[in-house]
Amino acid sequence: MSTAMAMLYTTLPVLFLAIAGMVMLMFGVFARRDHTFAITAASIVALAITARLIFAAPDGQVFHAMLVTNDFTRFADILVLVGAAGALSLSVGFNERTGITRFEYPVLILFSVIGMVVLVSAGDLLTLYIGFEIQSLALYVLATFARNNVRSSEAGLKYFVLGALSSGVLLYGISLVYGFAGTTSFVDIAHALARHSMVSIGSTIGIVFVMVGLAFKISAAPFHMWTPDVYEGSPSSVTAFFATAPKVATFALLLRVMLGPFAPMLAQWQDLVQIVAAASMVIGALGAIGQSNIKRLMAYSSIGHMGYALMGLAAGTVTGVRGALIYLAIYLVMSLGTFGCIIAMSRKGKPVERIDDLAGMASEDGRYALALAVLMLAMAGIPPLSGFFGKLYVFLAAIRSGLDVLAVIGVATSAIAAFYYLRVIKVMYFDTGTPGFDRRTAGINLVIGVSAAVTVLFVFYPSPLSTVSSYAAHALFQSAKF
Repeated sequence: MSTAMAMLYTTLPVLFLAIAGMVMLMFGVFARRDHTFAITAASIVALAITARLIFAAPDGQVFHAMLVTNDFTRFADILVLVGAAGALSLSVGFNERTGITRFEYPVLILFSVIGMVVLVSAGDLLTLYIGFEIQSLALYVLATFARNNVRSSEAGLKYFVLGALSSGVLLYGISLVYGFAGTTSFVDIAHALARHSMVSIGSTIGIVFVMVGLAFKISAAPFHMWTPDVYEGSPSSVTAFFATAPKVATFALLLRVMLGPFAPMLAQWQDLVQIVAAASMVIGALGAIGQSNIKRLMAYSSIGHMGYALMGLAAGTVTGVRGALIYLAIYLVMSLGTFGCIIAMSRKGKPVERIDDLAGMASEDGRYALALAVLMLAMAGIPPLSGFFGKLYVFLAAIRSGLDVLAVIGVATSAIAAFYYLRVIKVMYFDTGTPGFDRRTAGINLVIGVSAAVTVLFVFYPSPLSTVSSYAAHALFQSAKF
């Protein structure tokens, strides 16, 4: 394949998404009637076509290695697209009920996904920052999408201010790395850090700042302060998106950056990742115990889950990356299903978010209660559900790398976290109440049903995900052998 054709195929997914997003934006602006449903459906189709284009893209580097394509980037991109498509499916009924149905919603999701695809494939610190900002700008708007709701406006403002701070920290870290290494290319940074001790010493501070900026986006402790308020204040359809695709994209980038250009300094940053992972697991487990709002509970749950996934990064091995990728895929499915259940919590078109509102659900809607119970048990890591295997992979990777203390913290916090997951099940099955929720849309039922089914059946078919994640992990380390 010629260089021009390889460049075209590599950049085609991003170009297609950008063109599709602009066409839908113009159509929505000039159309005389509201076509939000049609644009949402077209956006899901566009994401499916993008997935096909990503599979067709050859391995390699384009634009002087500013964009990279391999099995790792494909794996992460597909997870991002699945998360975005799931969030769009959940949004249709919810946005209509809450009066925020506007065609800009799916368009903003597409533009955010463009940034995520660029993030995952970045081979240069400048590409990284461009993708980071493209993603973030759309997310800021989405957080305030319910513009007549004070909580949504407050959530968007908090997210914007703290997000701008994290962007500044990330950019400062990039400038420090560039100042000491003399380059922004991942390949050249790795060479510089491996060859010159003075460069390594000076770049350590820059690496810390880069890691802090990325840790903010995945809501890892102690950079999680935005998560509970933004999760609670944003519309539930937006929160479902926040909890899935952006976290996967940023975490995949974190893996590429730390085990790519910064791999020669593994000994310097490994302890820091362990501290962040342990803090995330502890804060996620303890912070959720006293929550009465189910979205805030899920916010602290996401903090804990990112801590478990960070154990794979802390291991710094192929096994660790494989475990982290498996965990991200399982977490994505569980989160989509759980937020589908949360979005279904509405009475007379108004969302309800208190855990106590689920009282009596088992007797009123047994299928809904069973699906949410399965997802809660999976989140807690109860065997033989998929969540158990996600934790098993990262725990084994940590133990094999000698991180026994981190694994013990993970097991202990999992036991603590089981309390608030089981409390949701207890409210549904043992408390008395009359939920009286509105009828769920077909899209919400589909997402909940598929997520619950995958969560249960994973024990019988673990090999496809295990095999694909293994290929992705090896591709990451192969590309890091500069």
